[in-house]
Amino acid sequence: MTTPGRRSSTFTRLLRHGFTDASAAERLLDGGELAAVRDDPVLLEALGATADPDLALHGLVRLLEAQPDPTARRELLDTLIAAKPLRDRLLGVLGASEALADHLARHAGDWQALVTYEPRDLHRGVAEFERGLAEADDPVSLRVAYRRCLLSIAARDVCGTIDVAETAAELADLATATLRAALALAEAAAPEDAALCRLAVIAMGKCGGHELNYVSDVDVIFVGEPAEGVDEADETKAMRAATALASHLMRICSETTVEGSIWPVDANLRPEGRNGPLVRTLSSHLAYYQRWAKTWEFQALLKARPVAGDAALGAEYVAALQPLVWQAADRENFVADVQKMRRRVVETIPVAEVDRQLKLGPGGLRDVEFAVQLLQLVHGRADTSLHSGTTLDALEALAAGGYVGRADAAQLDEAYRFLRSMEHRIQLHRLRRTHLVPEDEADLRRLGRSLGLRTDPVTGLLRAWRRHASVVRRLHEKLFYRPLLDAVAQLAPGETRLSAEAARERLVALGYADPAGALRHLEALASGVTRKAAIQRTLLPVLLGWFADSADPDAGLLGFRKVSDALGKTPWYLRLLRDEGAAAENLARVLSAGRLAPDLLMRAPEAVALLGDGDGGGLAPRARPQLEQEILAAVRRADGAEQAVTAARGVRRRELFRTAAADIIGSYGTEARPVEADPGALVDRVGAAVSDLTAATLAGTLRAVVREGWGDTLPTRFAIIGMGRFGGHELGYGSDADVLFVHEPRDGVDEREAGDAANKVVSELRRLLQVPSADPPLLIDADLRPEGKSGPLVRTLKSYEAYYRRWSLMWERHALLRAECVAGDADLGRRFVDLVDPLRYPADGLGEDAVREIRRLKARMESERMPRGADPKLHAKLGPGGLSDVEWTVQLTQLRHGHREPGLRTTRTREALAAACEAGLVPAEHAATLDEAWVLATRVRNAVMLVRGRAGDTFPSDPRELAAVGRYLGHGPGHAGDMLDEYRRTTRRARAVVEELFYGA
Repeated sequence: MTTPGRRSSTFTRLLRHGFTDASAAERLLDGGELAAVRDDPVLLEALGATADPDLALHGLVRLLEAQPDPTARRELLDTLIAAKPLRDRLLGVLGASEALADHLARHAGDWQALVTYEPRDLHRGVAEFERGLAEADDPVSLRVAYRRCLLSIAARDVCGTIDVAETAAELADLATATLRAALALAEAAAPEDAALCRLAVIAMGKCGGHELNYVSDVDVIFVGEPAEGVDEADETKAMRAATALASHLMRICSETTVEGSIWPVDANLRPEGRNGPLVRTLSSHLAYYQRWAKTWEFQALLKARPVAGDAALGAEYVAALQPLVWQAADRENFVADVQKMRRRVVETIPVAEVDRQLKLGPGGLRDVEFAVQLLQLVHGRADTSLHSGTTLDALEALAAGGYVGRADAAQLDEAYRFLRSMEHRIQLHRLRRTHLVPEDEADLRRLGRSLGLRTDPVTGLLRAWRRHASVVRRLHEKLFYRPLLDAVAQLAPGETRLSAEAARERLVALGYADPAGALRHLEALASGVTRKAAIQRTLLPVLLGWFADSADPDAGLLGFRKVSDALGKTPWYLRLLRDEGAAAENLARVLSAGRLAPDLLMRAPEAVALLGDGDGGGLAPRARPQLEQEILAAVRRADGAEQAVTAARGVRRRELFRTAAADIIGSYGTEARPVEADPGALVDRVGAAVSDLTAATLAGTLRAVVREGWGDTLPTRFAIIGMGRFGGHELGYGSDADVLFVHEPRDGVDEREAGDAANKVVSELRRLLQVPSADPPLLIDADLRPEGKSGPLVRTLKSYEAYYRRWSLMWERHALLRAECVAGDADLGRRFVDLVDPLRYPADGLGEDAVREIRRLKARMESERMPRGADPKLHAKLGPGGLSDVEWTVQLTQLRHGHREPGLRTTRTREALAAACEAGLVPAEHAATLDEAWVLATRVRNAVMLVRGRAGDTFPSDPRELAAVGRYLGHGPGHAGDMLDEYRRTTRRARAVVEELFYGA
């Protein structure tokens, strides 16, 4: 019986040595198996050095209990106390791996494998592992032998005899030996199949790359050929035999027995994946990769390595396919495809697991691997030193060749090793395939201690993990771009420069059409020793990645150089891009999305401030009262009408940029802000913002003209009525402003004097808004006035009343559906709207003659206005299912039912369509079809204007411009054809609805 003092002393010592349940540990030490050595300081010291002393002690007791007799137990204890190498290895394994402790308890003599090591055993290879598996003659004994070999790797790993890269290499070598043993068992079970065929097993993924985990699927591809002497006519029979052997090999490794399983063998990286044949001939493999393979399949072949079966056939496979791997970077959209694959992997992670994902999450192992593989594929064409399937070896070769900065490579190497060590230790505990950092504190404590963090293992582990993940996040994309700057900058002594040819290769792979010009821009931006150049060198690697994610990287980089040249000396510009999280990415998106936004920005580069998070006001559209207030204040300060209108047009230019930038960023999305999920919301925001801006500009110009010619008061009341898309709050970037001008002489003013004043106002207003300047002109179109181009530009309210009462045609009543007062005398504008309401919402609806007239007008417009040579099915305005179809269908409904359905009395197309649906006039399914088509056609027109810088109703013919329109509409690189198919599909459905609702088909 122990005294309380002694018990207390042992209890304290156990706590001091890292035991968390000292009472349980004390009971185990007092038990019969360990009583003789319970006070041995060597044992306690060794237990305290393990990752989990409690687990190690429990495993040791189980191992002692499993020994067949007292002599065996005595031998184990004596060896444990006397031999430090065994003590460290055995207790290290027991403290790190519950699963291997279970194995030792089942196979009590396997601890002998850890007693002594020959020098060759310190770094074992395939041959040594093959010897260790040689006696296995069935799947169960193969599993036991495999675990015994795994035990030796784990022991040297946890003791630090081999580092993480050597551990991963040995695990891959053990997998190789195991695949060979499994194939031998399969061949022994079916000798007649083995005689018919040659079968090669090609390792892929981490096994092929010689960097396997403790628990991982082993990715393979099988290649088969008829055996020598087998008639070619029997090829089918030979391939069936090869398939049977391959299937049996997979079952031997994957199936669960009383000894568990080894690991799943995964052949899904083969051509056509799980839908393709398990085994193909070499010629079949070659034909597939030459014709059908996707970019990711060539990326996967980077790690292909023959490991089992017919060695000559395996070597032929690699020799035949390797040249194709190094041509992959020539494929269109190569970089975008690789990066999209990476993003897709991240998107598949359950939200609850993203922050714990060691492998797939942001800043995880896959980020390093993708970045390294991308660089290998780009530069491996010309540099065979990069042809390694092992991530760390490839990273070292990239640094040696100057393709990656040495400091960046060293940081990534350190981070990758730490993350792989974490992954190994997490899996080693229960030998389960997982890449999630545990949440339980006991698991985190064991994990931290296994990595040498003893003082505060949980806090230290989480801090180190976050630090390394942050390094990876920061570097993994920049890794691709920063050496481009080094290629044109001064380097420190000893640094290796990316060659001009390598820089050109990398820029071409990124999608730059003029790599020489891009290098000149980089040199101009980043060379020198100024603080400005230093900040640019920090910003550019990230910006280059965002430019490359667009349809026109050249334009993005050129635009950035122009903006930087214009603003480089201002104190806030580079600080904004460096310090405001969203500003730099927003600028990159805007500059590379097309011509309109950069052109607007270059006329006033200080508008870059709008892209930040701070005082620039952000990208939210400003309300019309705010816009009018600013413009009218500028008009009051100006000397003369021309200066006033110049100021108003300057505000318009800035706000057009704000609207375009918000539209682009909402359509492309950024790291902090996803793509706008509702395209209709984007369309509505653009239409409202541009329409409000146009109205405010007209209000300011009208005030300037009146002040210049008449002082404070014009002799006649004057109002501007918005028509068409302007009145409907649906203006696009390239739309003219359709208007009517109405006036009413003030009391006591002669009608002729009033008419002359009104005409002078209209003439001067139109002139000032089109004066050549750096600002985009605002074109005023008054052709919807009574009598069209033949009628007077401006009329009195009474003249409008008389004309509409006696002479108005059906098309004029139709056009008035969009009439809304937008500027000038608000009371006069309201009276004009009251005047036309009975015309556009007739009390008796429309008679059949009127309906026929509208249909006739629509059919004539379709045939006469379609541009010669245009594809009608791709014309956003006049084509079938386009804007005109949807708007005329909605407007016919308004003319018919607007008098009795108040919801239809709106100038906005989508509002009227929704009201018609609500009133039961249009079925919900039809309304949704028409709305989708109208939104898409409107976005196409907006996209064309953003991309080309000039208005257009059809898709561009230039491939790069077409791709840019596609990106705006949410279609990735290489999917312009899908965009056109989607447009045709959407408008075809809409046209069917129009035929029914408008034409009565």
